[in-house]
Amino acid sequence: MNKRQLACKRVVVKIGSALLTANGQGLDHAAIASWAEQLATLHARGCDVILVSSGAVAEGMVRMKLAGRPDSLPGLQACAAIGQMGLVEAWSGALLDHQIQSAQILLTHDDLSDRQRYLNAGNTLRQLIDWRVIPVINENDTVATDEIRFGDNDTLGALVAALVGADLLIILTDQEGMFDRDPRKDSSATLLSSVRAMDETLFEMAGGGGILGRGGMVTKVRAARLAAKSGCPTLIASGQAQQVLLRLIDGEELGTLLTPDDDRLTAHKQWLAAHLQTAGRLVLDEGAIRALRIDKRSLLPVGVQAVEGVFERGDVVECVSAQGQRIAVGLVNFDSVSASRIVRQPSHKITELLGEQHAIEMIHRDQMAVF
Repeated sequence: MNKRQLACKRVVVKIGSALLTANGQGLDHAAIASWAEQLATLHARGCDVILVSSGAVAEGMVRMKLAGRPDSLPGLQACAAIGQMGLVEAWSGALLDHQIQSAQILLTHDDLSDRQRYLNAGNTLRQLIDWRVIPVINENDTVATDEIRFGDNDTLGALVAALVGADLLIILTDQEGMFDRDPRKDSSATLLSSVRAMDETLFEMAGGGGILGRGGMVTKVRAARLAAKSGCPTLIASGQAQQVLLRLIDGEELGTLLTPDDDRLTAHKQWLAAHLQTAGRLVLDEGAIRALRIDKRSLLPVGVQAVEGVFERGDVVECVSAQGQRIAVGLVNFDSVSASRIVRQPSHKITELLGEQHAIEMIHRDQMAVF
């Protein structure tokens, strides 16, 4: 049997709600005990283990005996607050059975988009790892709103992997892995064993509305691409497989391995990549997209077709294609009013249009993370 060769000194494991709560029926304590045993085995081997765990809202619904998921934001946040108690108790107890201390960390997008808080979160995580404590991380749903949400814990897992310099991100799901077509619609669909995370065709294979879709395999592809930018490969596999974590770490070819390219981001650019919500957007033409992705150049005003939103010089903005695909994020050199005046203009006209000397780049290459 062929074995995968993986570096596994530091591993982030993300487990989704469907697995943890038996599809919404409350926390599955037997399953949690099984995963805790596997995490403890990896811990005993000397692996640094970081866990990203969903399930708080579903557990809160069960504890409150609610027939359905609340429609209101306060209701969802209240369920998350109640359910988080059960989630932490479950993981803490299961890991203490193996003499392992755990720690709860709740994050919002704001915690990672602010540079100082991003660094503080990283320092705390590294201290816990040094103390041989397993961090249990979840989105802080109690305070998160749509504007500051990660949107899914797959993305959170990828950002944590970048934050701690992980060797591997494992995303456990209720699917065997990634298929070349939707296996629910096509019985001839083939499970992909290994594929480049930056392969653009993955979004077509994942379905769910393409690159702008939400949920399902699409979010896992996005997460793998984000992790790849920090040099971290991602394994997507079934959490229902027996001893799945140990088998994956031992190199068994389960699930799908999404591998990074060689263009690992610097720490500063990893922080930029963590910005899922930005102050505004720049819509790029095809020439600008090629310049960023292939020629690895700065973004010039001539390649910007439109400016969206209101932002100040130095804000983090998103660069997208005409179809809305995220191309890059970076620190912009112009406010939105000035940027709107120089779109599609050559660099030598910037001073003439704005009346004073300015940088010629809309975003400098050193202040940009390209996807």
